[in-house]
Amino acid sequence: MMRCRGSSRCDLIRVDVSEADAFCGFIASVADSTRASASGVVVNTFDAIEVSELRKIEAELSQPTFAVGPLHKLIPAAAAADDTSLYASDPDCLAWLDAHPPRSVLYVSLGSVACVDRVVFDEMAWGLAGSGVSFLWVVRPGSIRDATDGTPPLPVGLDMSRGKVVTWAPQRDVLAHPATGGFWTHCGWNSTLESVCEGVPMLAQPCFADQTVNARYMTHQWGVGLELGEVFDRARVAEAVRKLMDGEECAAMRERANHLKIQANQWVTATLAVDNLPRIRKEQERRA
Repeated sequence: MMRCRGSSRCDLIRVDVSEADAFCGFIASVADSTRASASGVVVNTFDAIEVSELRKIEAELSQPTFAVGPLHKLIPAAAAADDTSLYASDPDCLAWLDAHPPRSVLYVSLGSVACVDRVVFDEMAWGLAGSGVSFLWVVRPGSIRDATDGTPPLPVGLDMSRGKVVTWAPQRDVLAHPATGGFWTHCGWNSTLESVCEGVPMLAQPCFADQTVNARYMTHQWGVGLELGEVFDRARVAEAVRKLMDGEECAAMRERANHLKIQANQWVTATLAVDNLPRIRKEQERRA
C-alpha cells in the first residue's frame, strides 16, 4: 500500500473549523443522549465491512445496533439521481465510457461539497493527463476553494486526449459501468459504499470529517484502495493513478473489491434489515 503517514492519528475524524475540545464535547453529548433516550442505533453499513465496529457501538452506547445498508441498493439509481442530484448529469458520460475497454477508465470525483486549492487542482489535472490513463473527471462549480468564477478552467495547454471533464455525472451508473476500473474519491461514506458495492478500487483523497477514517479503512482494513499521500505534485499523482489502475497491487485490490461486492449483494438479498425495524421496535416495547 502507498503510505504517507507513520501514525494513524492523522486518520481520526477532523473538523478544521471546530475547537477540538468543543467537538469532543459535542460527540460526548450525542452519545449521552443516545444512551438515555434512544431505542437503538441505525447505521448505513453492512456486517461484512464493519461487524466489529457495530458490536463496539452497541457496547459503548448500551443500545442495539442495526446495520440496514447499503441503503442506496434499495433505491433505483435513476430515481436517486432524479431526487438528490445537485447538478444535472452530463448525458454523454455513459456513451463515452461505452467506447473504452473494460476497467480502463479512472473516475474522478470529490463529491458535492469538498474543494481544493487552485495549486492542488492544477496538479490533479497535470497528473491525470500525464498518467497515460483514460479518465472521467467531475469538476463542479465550487471545486476550487474561495474561487468566485464558477466551474474552474483547466490549466492552459493540458492534453485532454484521454480525458473527459463534466460538471456532474450519474455516479452509481459510472461506477457500475464495465469500463470503470478505479475511483479517485474524497472518501465520503456514500461514495465509499457505492464503490465497494460495485467492486471498484479507490484512490483516497480525504478532505475533512469522517473521510480520513473512511480512507484508513479502505486502504488498511479492507485493502481496496491506495492513498495519494501528503506530498501532492503531478509526478506523484501520475504514479498513484498508474499504480491503482495497472500496478503490482492492482489485481489483488480488484479481487478484494470484487469479494466485498459479492458480500454486499448477498447481504441485500438475504435480509432487508430496514424492513425489520418496526418489528424489532415492537418486540422491544413488549419486553420493556
